[in-house]
Amino acid sequence: MSDPDGCALRLDRIARTFVQGGARLEVLRAASLALESGEIVALVGSSGAGKSTLLHIAGLLEPPDGGEVIVEGRAMGRVSDSGRTRVRRETLGFVYQFHHLLPEFSALENIVLPQLIAGKRKSLARKRAEELLDMMGLSARASHRPARLSGGEQQRVAIARAVANTPRILLADEPTGNLDHATAEAVFDQLAKLVRGVGLAALVATHNPNLAARMDRVVYLRNGILSDTLGEPSIEFAPQNQGGERETI
Repeated sequence: MSDPDGCALRLDRIARTFVQGGARLEVLRAASLALESGEIVALVGSSGAGKSTLLHIAGLLEPPDGGEVIVEGRAMGRVSDSGRTRVRRETLGFVYQFHHLLPEFSALENIVLPQLIAGKRKSLARKRAEELLDMMGLSARASHRPARLSGGEQQRVAIARAVANTPRILLADEPTGNLDHATAEAVFDQLAKLVRGVGLAALVATHNPNLAARMDRVVYLRNGILSDTLGEPSIEFAPQNQGGERETI
């Protein structure tokens, strides 16, 4: 199901509070965002501002304390646990600061494995992996295990793995954070090319102002609220799940 307004992902007044040593830490209090297909949005904020928490909630890895995550027009608060798992598997892709490649498998195999888990035939999964490695400029490194790849090459493999099952939304948490400047620029170039080439919606957390400026727009996470580049509050949406029953997809 697609959002009638064309948004791949909506965050509607997301709230998240943690309790530490008896004190309440309000990390997110009214974070709203509309992410459209084909655009790359930079998520910028100081360390500890809650960027990773926001991405985890957007990726259905943890629930918000308040507000709603809406994926392709469907409110996830109304969806069963198994339904959210299926959305994560079929609709969402994840890239982290550290690549988390399986060291005992080759670059090609690291991209094949998530496709096999999703039920794709091995021959088709291998073909898809080869195509992605070619798009990332890594065809010659397909048989190499992660230990034989540079940091930038490992991260490009991780990006290819994240989109292997053709997700429609990509969430990236500091994907170039542990790379030097030149390598970070090269990896981002490949990421942007891939995202725009297939029309993904991408939300990318970054501390790098140069990379943020190259994305379609920037949102800042300050005091638990998302703001645009002018510091004004982002769009807020009407609540989507007020007492509704959970549904299964």
